[in-house]
Amino acid sequence: MHPPTPFTAARRTAPSRATPTPQPRHRVGTLWAWSPLALCLSQAVWAQSAPAASAQLQEVRINASTEKDVGFAPAEAQTAGKAPMRRLETPQSVSVVTREQMESRQVTNLQQALQTVAGVSPVNFGRRGIDDINIRGFRSTESVLIDGLVQSPGMWTRLTPYGYERVEVLKGAASVLYGQVQPGGIVNAVSKRPKREALSEVGVEVGSFGQRTLQADLNRPLNESGKAALRINAQVANSDDPTDFVYRRDRWVAPSLALDLGADTDLVLFATYSKSNWLRQQGISPYGTVLPNPNGKLRTTLFTGDPSFGGYDIETTSIGYALEHRFSPALTLRQNLRYESEKGTGNVVANATLQANRRLQNRTATRQYIDDDMLATDTSLLAQFSALGAQHRLVTGLDARSGHSWLGSRRCTIGALDLFNPVYGMAASCPTGMSADAPEKLTVLGLYAQDQIKFHPQWTALVGVRRDWSDQRTDDRLAGTRTRQSDAATTLSAGLVYEFVPGWAAYASYGESFLPVVGQLTGGGALAPETGKQWEAGLKYEAPGGGLTGALALFDLTRRNVTKADPVNTGFNLQTGEQRARGVELEVGADLRRNLKLTAAYTFTDTEVTQDDDAALVGQPLNLTPRHTLALWATYKLPQLPRVTLGAGMRYVSEQIGSYPFTLPAYTVADLSIGYAGPNYRITAGVKNVFDRTYYDGAVNANVVSPGLPRSFSLGATYFF
Repeated sequence: MHPPTPFTAARRTAPSRATPTPQPRHRVGTLWAWSPLALCLSQAVWAQSAPAASAQLQEVRINASTEKDVGFAPAEAQTAGKAPMRRLETPQSVSVVTREQMESRQVTNLQQALQTVAGVSPVNFGRRGIDDINIRGFRSTESVLIDGLVQSPGMWTRLTPYGYERVEVLKGAASVLYGQVQPGGIVNAVSKRPKREALSEVGVEVGSFGQRTLQADLNRPLNESGKAALRINAQVANSDDPTDFVYRRDRWVAPSLALDLGADTDLVLFATYSKSNWLRQQGISPYGTVLPNPNGKLRTTLFTGDPSFGGYDIETTSIGYALEHRFSPALTLRQNLRYESEKGTGNVVANATLQANRRLQNRTATRQYIDDDMLATDTSLLAQFSALGAQHRLVTGLDARSGHSWLGSRRCTIGALDLFNPVYGMAASCPTGMSADAPEKLTVLGLYAQDQIKFHPQWTALVGVRRDWSDQRTDDRLAGTRTRQSDAATTLSAGLVYEFVPGWAAYASYGESFLPVVGQLTGGGALAPETGKQWEAGLKYEAPGGGLTGALALFDLTRRNVTKADPVNTGFNLQTGEQRARGVELEVGADLRRNLKLTAAYTFTDTEVTQDDDAALVGQPLNLTPRHTLALWATYKLPQLPRVTLGAGMRYVSEQIGSYPFTLPAYTVADLSIGYAGPNYRITAGVKNVFDRTYYDGAVNANVVSPGLPRSFSLGATYFF
């Protein structure tokens, strides 16, 4: 998994690197044996030879987007039930960010996409190269799913928003359908997939700090019906950064192919490839920014790493398929499979403590070697039937994943940096041997069932149960030890919705989460799995005919068996912690007449450390959890100039207090945009942080705060043909 305390890295010039310990090739054939591929192919053949009369059945594509991904007020989401569900009938908070919303705000990463979602904290560990996400006060970085499948916990790259139709956020404990995830909630990105109609677009975008992006989305039907189709998405993006020396280079392509195997069978084959090279920006000292420094103020553009030490160079690939076969209108088989791998190197220079003179910044340096792969599958049956006087929609399934991960490292030494007169190019001294070398193999299996029960036109229940098994084997080559840790758990969920008048519904729910933690307790013994429990109640609204949605949620979420490193016994852990988050979330989405669209979100979050071996922390709020956040974004199409659309929005974040020796001040930023839609093209211009506010939107640890982005401009053009 990503380290809980991120580091800082840098590069523009290629460094000399020690050669990593050779790794054995992963046995991909063994992983593929996990896939029930034979079942898929047999179902596809069966569908191909089915009677022609089946072609008259209404086609329902569950794996496709639930609706056109336009507008600011979607009425459906699929993450809460692994099938399209009315948000009004879902007894849990689920938010949707559509393709149109992302385009109107010129979103370039997942964190920006989620800025208007209630409950998602604008946490920032610096522009370190991955998607850092907090939901309802708790870290959810390792709970970002793609098309309902978890990613390898070792993945270091970030999502490319251009490749996704929508992003859904299911908040709170959600292990029943998705297994081993973090308690705050999950993010599910729904990929662009082949369509029946032809589509061609090419776009270019330029902006502040060297932003240069070229992207294309091409879709071609391959037969008369359009059921067989090919789609290719690709993006090339280069950018620099306000921080000295920092840059990022991304190359990404995602082809997908839909096959025509009959009216009752959908099969989509897909792949992705990305190559990213970046120099990590991770912040500067709190002394001279949010705390006083006798030497003066620090530049927010100061780079505290060393460009000569190097940056990150990561290559990822994935391949898989999504199969859906309808035995009848009431019974559907779905299977999703994805194999992914990631390889690369990372070079990190991170801030340690600041010396007593408040001028010389101690630093650490690490060379990292990354090699991960994982095969993930999810096979389920969706059945709709009547029983005991109620209508049921029951999803039952088995998901499994198996993967290897290796994060080798060499800990190096590097000199302190004078923050007020920085000199770069310092030589780092690295050992010839590895400092960490412990490959891991993880195997996970889960059986689940969830039933949506409509026992009255106004009453809907959702109940679920899951059984998880986890096995992790670690080969510590330095210590000469091999360890094995096995965990199992049963998790439950239940909820009830009452639509008391058409379009208005009240709900209440309970959910649990389960997440194994690998490591050893001080004094011996394995770590207990981390668990989460959540109670939630709320009110939802959906306007008759659509166009307006709203949700009010109250939640109480507890995270138990919180783990932290033992400060006295290196290599061991303490696990006495418990943390709680309570709060209120309010969201509104509107596609109003007179050409106005808006999305708004308010969150109040009250967090507290309720148990800890350090008594001084008990009663303290969690770090990086503002009590109040408010976000608003609206677009307006001018009646006199219907081709022109104006956009405006703002974000307010209250101060962030925790156990750090500093407080991050509150801040407000505003964004603007203007777009022009021609007959076969679109031009969009935008400015973020219009008033160029200086603010800090995160902290890596007690030694580092993360400056937010200053004012930036962008101009984009898209041509449709």
